[in-house]
Amino acid sequence: MRFLISVMVVTFSFGLSSLVAQAQQSVSDNQVAAMVEALRRSAPQTGKVNDGLYSDWQVQPGTVKAWSKFCLKKELTPTQFENNPAIARQVVSCITRRELDKQFRATKSNETAAVNGVACWWMTGNYTGCNSGFTATYVQKVVGFYQQQRSKPLPTQSAQ
Repeated sequence: MRFLISVMVVTFSFGLSSLVAQAQQSVSDNQVAAMVEALRRSAPQTGKVNDGLYSDWQVQPGTVKAWSKFCLKKELTPTQFENNPAIARQVVSCITRRELDKQFRATKSNETAAVNGVACWWMTGNYTGCNSGFTATYVQKVVGFYQQQRSKPLPTQSAQ
């Protein structure tokens, strides 16, 4: 009986520590918001009105459809995405959370490496390979904006 109780305690402890580890790997809302804003501020500005990219994040049409289907369970047209900044931010936030979570796990919770990976993925579709040229400059820009956002104090809610 004592052995059975010991096994149950060890099993419970292991399960609890796994839950804690999983919770620690999940990115915070503040990290997602900082990354979303960094991606928005770093979006390439082509100077053309009809450049084929949509919203403040400069997303390609096929990407809009796939991401909206994944996040909203319905496919948006690029025009719907472009014309509704709140929906665009919701979709970008959903995808950013997914990708940051992946990169936090892949980098063993190294925040800078995770942000680098997501920024590279955002531009190229790959998590690595943005070490030189335009893509390196873009990733550095995203990381800089991300760090600015993360260093801002969190807004406080006033008591009413």
